[in-house]
Amino acid sequence: MKKKTLIALVILAMTLAACSPAASTRSLNAVAEEKGYESMPMEAPAAAAPAMEMDSGFTANSYSGDTVQAQAVERIVIKNASLSIVVVDPAVAMDTIGKMAESMGGFIVSSNLYKSYTSQGVEVPAGDITIRVPADGLTSALDRVKGLVEDPKTDIRNENVSGQDVTQEYTDLQSRLRNLEEAEAQLREIMASATKTDDVLQIFNELTRVRQDIEVLQGQINYYNEASRLSSISVSIISKASVEPLTVAGWQPVGVARDALQALVDAFQFIVNALIWIVLFILPVLLLILLPIYLVFLAIRALVRRRKARKVAAAPQEEPKQPVE
Repeated sequence: MKKKTLIALVILAMTLAACSPAASTRSLNAVAEEKGYESMPMEAPAAAAPAMEMDSGFTANSYSGDTVQAQAVERIVIKNASLSIVVVDPAVAMDTIGKMAESMGGFIVSSNLYKSYTSQGVEVPAGDITIRVPADGLTSALDRVKGLVEDPKTDIRNENVSGQDVTQEYTDLQSRLRNLEEAEAQLREIMASATKTDDVLQIFNELTRVRQDIEVLQGQINYYNEASRLSSISVSIISKASVEPLTVAGWQPVGVARDALQALVDAFQFIVNALIWIVLFILPVLLLILLPIYLVFLAIRALVRRRKARKVAAAPQEEPKQPVE
């Protein structure tokens, strides 16, 4: 009975561990001594616990017992960028960007080379590629991507660089992870001294849940570490042939004149395309559908007329009346 009471209090203390892990440890020790079990050992002083250095340069706070020593915290920022560029050959540009990422210590996340069509129906290539490069080389990578265009003023359609500060979320995850690891250690010590099967199973189930929570938090921390260490760059690559300006007899109109002429060309193109569809597609389809219907209509009308003619022929004719003298 004492074992079950102690286990219930351990689970309650784990819930309160997020507020003060050291206080929860002392509460467990007090309950254990009161019930006649061996108390849990307290952790070593804070000076004996080294600070944990993260890959991104983040130094975690050291927690030990009642002492919390605040260490210098470097901001953790996730930086991403997106570009839309115009090049002569999108396939070559995609290959160059991929090799650049690998040479910088990054990698290709995804790439897609496809075909698109201009307003004149000309088939042109296009592509999308997403890469990851070291965060400290993001500016250099963007400059190298923009160096693939012929005219930066017209061939760079848009550029966007965004940053997300996740320092607070990262610190909270670290704190929650430490609390759960302390609770896991306490549960393991209690399970080692448990003798009843029911007690062991109950503690084991709680250990499994805590371990799952620890793995989830560790995965989130690893994601922040990786995302802050490597920046993502998404590049949309457009073929230069798809954005060539309208040319009329060697003259390239600009402004309103260009837009008006382009609209006129598009209107004529739409009309011609519509006529082609009508002649080559719609008329044959209508002919195939309506011709059988018309033939059936003619057959039914001929049959009706024949029946009327038979009725008229079969009807008795009245003899003409003789005039009365």
